[in-house]
Amino acid sequence: MSEHTQAAPLLDLRGVSRDFPAGEGTLTVLQDIDLQIQAGEMVAIVGQSGSGKSTLMNLIGCLDQASRGRYTIAGREVAQLRPDELAELRREHFGFIFQRYHLLSDLTAQGNVEVPAIYAGLPAAERHSRAQALLQRLGLGDRTQHVPGKLSGGQQQRVSIARALMNGGSVILADEPTGALDSGSGEEVMRILGELHAQGQTIIIVTHDMGVARHAERIVELKDGRIVSDAPNTPSRATAPASTPRTPPAPARDQTLARRWRATADSLGEALRMALLAMNAHRLRTLLTMLGIVIGIASVVSVVALGRGSQQKVLANIANIGTNTIEVFSGQGFGDPRSARIQTLRPEDADALAEQSYVDSVTPNVQTSVTARVGNIDASVNVTGVGEQYFRVKGLQMALGTAFDADGIRRYAQVAVIDDNAKKKLFPTGDPIGQVLFLGSMPVYVVGVTAKKDSAFGPNSESLNIFVPYTTTMRRLIGQGYLRSITVRVDDSAPMAAAEQGINQLLERRHGRVDFYVLNTDSIRQTIESTTQTMTLLIASIAVISLVVGGIGVMNIMLVSVTERTAEIGVRMAVGARQRDIQQQFLIEAVLVCLLGGVLGIAGALGFGALFSHFSQDFALSFSPTAMGAAFLCATLIGVVFGYLPARSAARLNPVEALSRD
Repeated sequence: MSEHTQAAPLLDLRGVSRDFPAGEGTLTVLQDIDLQIQAGEMVAIVGQSGSGKSTLMNLIGCLDQASRGRYTIAGREVAQLRPDELAELRREHFGFIFQRYHLLSDLTAQGNVEVPAIYAGLPAAERHSRAQALLQRLGLGDRTQHVPGKLSGGQQQRVSIARALMNGGSVILADEPTGALDSGSGEEVMRILGELHAQGQTIIIVTHDMGVARHAERIVELKDGRIVSDAPNTPSRATAPASTPRTPPAPARDQTLARRWRATADSLGEALRMALLAMNAHRLRTLLTMLGIVIGIASVVSVVALGRGSQQKVLANIANIGTNTIEVFSGQGFGDPRSARIQTLRPEDADALAEQSYVDSVTPNVQTSVTARVGNIDASVNVTGVGEQYFRVKGLQMALGTAFDADGIRRYAQVAVIDDNAKKKLFPTGDPIGQVLFLGSMPVYVVGVTAKKDSAFGPNSESLNIFVPYTTTMRRLIGQGYLRSITVRVDDSAPMAAAEQGINQLLERRHGRVDFYVLNTDSIRQTIESTTQTMTLLIASIAVISLVVGGIGVMNIMLVSVTERTAEIGVRMAVGARQRDIQQQFLIEAVLVCLLGGVLGIAGALGFGALFSHFSQDFALSFSPTAMGAAFLCATLIGVVFGYLPARSAARLNPVEALSRD
């Protein structure tokens, strides 16, 4: 045995055994292993298939843990270490060279070599330069940007060796390093391992080939899980020529807080990059996965936009009644059978209301239906007697002519303003201004035509409406002294509730009792807003169900992805990835799928809105940035919630079991 045995061993196994479940019992693969390996040794562990040599290598490399016995690394008791501390050991002290290379197929040669340094927190510039130097050292300087599928077996194994050296690990574990290579490539790999040993690296080779084992300075033979031989050997090619280029020095071990933050940031960047690569490699599956999210987000955004559009349409119709208006009617409320007999609402009440500080304008209203005639054209029309401020109260504009004024009210002027429907019916070809129109037997001059203004709450859009002074209507047309209603437009600076209270108090004082009721358009607006918001929330809640279904789909597909990429997870754990590194990689992928689904869902909703607007001129969806932001947040939460279980499942995989699946 070499002179290194005189010092304290680097790796010390005492009475180590490893059992595995087998049916109702257990299978002992390793039994009472006593093995000490000094720093700088080159040891070959040999044995036939099933002898336990790969299990021993997994124990030495902290990929697995002993069932019994004691294993220390430079005095540290392995059994007492937490999973992340074991990951640190693998990252900082071990380098693995696998028989089947275990390179990540989506990364280039340089990308594969850099993976251990990413988890170690090495700055990007240092990672790149060291990886290039290692690949150059191993004869792959012109293959750094090639993916594994474009490299030969020998070249892939050299990439694996470069990865093992990336963090300057003191112990290189090589599992059948030539098993998948031709003889020429195998000799090249063994020459490289010999050179590394000559530079002071501790090399442990696991092999069943005695020809490979003879390169080592010590051979440990296993049989049926026990060491049957541990003898020194004089290797023929273990020492590198003096002119051999040396391996770049290991990066300095910076344990500062900055390094830990950098390691976290680089790990997140690596997770994001691998998530994008995985999504791109399985585009159809990714699209199908996010389909539920797309439908859910599109439904939620569209339903909210539909609700807002409906609300805005209704409020616009309310605004057509008049801005900030309060209607006063006789009786105790809608449907009161006594209201026709109550004749206490008088023009003087309107005059009194007009003097109040909170009132912008007032109009008395009386109404009747008559037959209107112009020449040989006649039609049934609604005649509304109004005050001169009616058109301001209702927000009506003149398309032709002018409205009558206060003087016309006082003189009982026989003048009329007609709406667009009446103009089309009674004056289909000519200009109505100045023309005589008979309302029953009363002639009136047409002085104005109102601009078209549809409203679901105002006069019927198909009816013919004619407006004349209320005094003319009351005295000359229907012969009554009381009003049907009074419409008050409240000043914009006055609160509607206070104005309504003031109107009630004034009229109650004037009448001596409450023989009237008011209709506040602001109350209608608030009621409609509340109703539409409730309906929107209800329908949106139903649409959210599709988001939950989509989230379950994401979870299922991510679980499948974990199963498909188990070997990749094992490789990442072997090179030092912590549990949180693995968990965040799959969690980021789930969140990305949901966020991309959210973007497509919002785009789909906007497309639907544009299509809807194209076919509907009177109604448009109103999209809310808040709703879109909430949809995005919802998609993120779904990714986190439904991606957590698959990510946690991936993070808790046993490294040995993960590596065994290919």
